[in-house]
Amino acid sequence: MRKRAVLVTGANGEVGYGLIERFASMPGAQDMDIIALDLKKLDRKLRDKCSATIVGDILDKDLLQRLISEYEIHAVYHLAALLSTRAEFTPDTAHRVNVEGTLNLLRLAHEQAQWHGSPVAFIFPSSIAVYGLPSLTVKAEVGRVRAYQWNFPTTMYGCNKSYCEHLGRYFARHYRQLAADRGVTGVDFRAVRFPGLISAITMPSGGTSDYAAEMLHAAAKGEPYACFVSEGATIPFMVMPDAIKALVDLASAPAEKLTQRVYNVASFSRSAGQLRDRVVAAFPNAKITFEPDEPRAAIVDTWPAEVDDTPARKDWGWNPDYDADRAFTKYLVPQISKRYRK
Repeated sequence: MRKRAVLVTGANGEVGYGLIERFASMPGAQDMDIIALDLKKLDRKLRDKCSATIVGDILDKDLLQRLISEYEIHAVYHLAALLSTRAEFTPDTAHRVNVEGTLNLLRLAHEQAQWHGSPVAFIFPSSIAVYGLPSLTVKAEVGRVRAYQWNFPTTMYGCNKSYCEHLGRYFARHYRQLAADRGVTGVDFRAVRFPGLISAITMPSGGTSDYAAEMLHAAAKGEPYACFVSEGATIPFMVMPDAIKALVDLASAPAEKLTQRVYNVASFSRSAGQLRDRVVAAFPNAKITFEPDEPRAAIVDTWPAEVDDTPARKDWGWNPDYDADRAFTKYLVPQISKRYRK
């Protein structure tokens, strides 16, 4: 008999790395096939933790059909995406990857559910990029923003993520709703809207919030860093272990407990200046300056300073393990220091 399989797209990325590590260490991991898909060959450290590692494109429908025929997929963690900064340079490509790729995988989830007769969990990392506040004055006035407020993204990445949230709801609730033979879709779509993510293990890879991680890595290497946002720029952040926790906890939550398909999650909010101060406290020789790149800085200014994650806390018990102090003292500084220690 085939094992139950979990498919992780974008497996080589920051979130994919932590997620595969988590799956491999979970009880019963030997009874689950981990299928990793990425455009690039999977990092050597992760290959032995996976049942199959596939170099391929989520736009390749023939490849996805092969996955459908070869594996019994019960969960899809769809992490593959063209991130915010890169997406602004190639918006058409971003739309193809971020939207058409997601649509392909939603179809895969539906087909798998129809084949093996069980729901397929479709876990989707969304982003605070779906928000678009019109000014810093409004940003200061509104405080903690709820999931359904100020959804006016100003970037292609934000537009893509917002639309895919709606696609996921459609597949979960309304797919082919006028068809005479319409049945249960089988797609259990659940999304987490992440704040800026900071990893100590992998290098930042094109996100507009990556200035926080870039500060830390530059300081640990003894290199100067010019931050591309202003000192006062403030958005919420989360460290990678909490991001992995959020995805796994939401995926395991009983469906009857969930009141929505898309959830904000929060950990801590800090300005770029406050982050700089924490980095300098840990690395006294760090040289961090602020040289705002106006277009990129303007994007960050449209994102909330804080988000309201009350529904996640009520529905599935969300509670981060790391506040700002613990994030720096127990995770970021020790791990990043170790990475560059000679």
